[in-house]
Amino acid sequence: MSRLVAVLLAGAVALAGCSTSDSLSQQARAGDSKNYVSGDGTVSTVPAAEREEPVELAGTTAEGDQVDVAAWRGDVVVLNVWYAACAPCRAEAPDLAEVSAEYADRGVRFLGINTRDDAAGAQAFQRTYGIEYPSVLDATSGAALLSLRGKVPPQAVPTTLVLDAEGRVAARALGRIDGSTLRGLLDDVLAEEGPA
Repeated sequence: MSRLVAVLLAGAVALAGCSTSDSLSQQARAGDSKNYVSGDGTVSTVPAAEREEPVELAGTTAEGDQVDVAAWRGDVVVLNVWYAACAPCRAEAPDLAEVSAEYADRGVRFLGINTRDDAAGAQAFQRTYGIEYPSVLDATSGAALLSLRGKVPPQAVPTTLVLDAEGRVAARALGRIDGSTLRGLLDDVLAEEGPA
């Protein structure tokens, strides 16, 4: 019996190690053996009157270009936190590629935030899944994730944020997002600005 208690206690301690101080990160759960915390699929929205300050995020893409989401004010922006070895990231990539192409002419921009890969690894992933939008490389500095502190649990990968035209977080999906859910979130935020 004492052995069973010890095993259960060790499991509880291990699970506690996955938690963070972000209140929303309590919804995250342990991922697979790839050393990441995968979101639980929770999708949350923020009414326009309750949205916080605009996201300030800039960085260097896998292609070596500088990008700053502040320059995209007026457009709806999708931010997707990912890296190549993350199984749910691979699973959602085709949907992200498809939706980004569908909504490109509707004032929606996409930006990936790659938390682990170098430029070559990120570009190989983008080619494999037909992703045409850029991704900021954040493995070395962590500056992009730092700018999302309080909005994205530190290790919940993938996470997708939808920013309204003012750059404020309007919606967040923890874990893999499917195309239908993302389309619904984008349609809702675009509707705030009137007919597309």
